[in-house]
Amino acid sequence: MVGITVGDNESIDKALRRFKKKYERSGILKEYKKRTFFVKPSIKKRMEKMKAARRAHRSDNNE
Repeated sequence: MVGITVGDNESIDKALRRFKKKYERSGILKEYKKRTFFVKPSIKKRMEKMKAARRAHRSDNNE
C-alpha cells in the first residue's frame, strides 16, 4: 500500500507529484499489468530468453 503524508503548507500538486513518484517506483502498475492476463509458460520462457539476449547485447556495447 502506497501512502504519503501531506504537510501543513504543502500544495496538493506537490503531494500528488510525490505520490505518483512513489507509486511508480513501487512497481504496483507493472505487477497489475502482469497479472491481468495469463501468459503460457512457453511464451514466458521465450520472453525471458529475449530479455537476456537484449541485456547481453547492451552490456557488450557498453564495454
